[in-house]
Amino acid sequence: MNEEKHIFSMLVDNQPGVLSRIVGLFSGRGFNIDSLCVAETMDPIVSRITIVTKTNKPLVEQIEKQLNKLINVIKIRDLTGSKSVKREMALICVKAKPEYRAEILRIVDIFRCKIVDVGLEHYIIEVTGDEGKISALLSLLKPMGIKKIARSGTLALFREPK
Repeated sequence: MNEEKHIFSMLVDNQPGVLSRIVGLFSGRGFNIDSLCVAETMDPIVSRITIVTKTNKPLVEQIEKQLNKLINVIKIRDLTGSKSVKREMALICVKAKPEYRAEILRIVDIFRCKIVDVGLEHYIIEVTGDEGKISALLSLLKPMGIKKIARSGTLALFREPK
């Protein structure tokens, strides 16, 4: 069966052990988690968890049903597709040799990124966008020498009706 990327967004009770039970459900059934983001919502007793996994359609429905059975899960949505806004954030440390500095600054400008740290031999770039934007930026910076990278994973919210 064809595996595709699925994004689950869920509201859960902000209590110790909730994340562990959710992750345990995935690992116990052999599902890999590609990315995981967790943070408190405007209500401090509720957290939003965004999980990205690759699987096929029948297994997505199975995952959703099993997540809904967990007591601390308030609401779950599959945000795969166009009815959601999806973004990722990355910090990229790139070598900034004198001969590449102007080119790096041009790339940063084109991609509407920010340089958040400057050293004698490096720049740290902050970028926010969809997975395609970040991948394109990385491919342009790679020849200059990427020293390290930290990515947030996907964050997603359901697109409100207009």
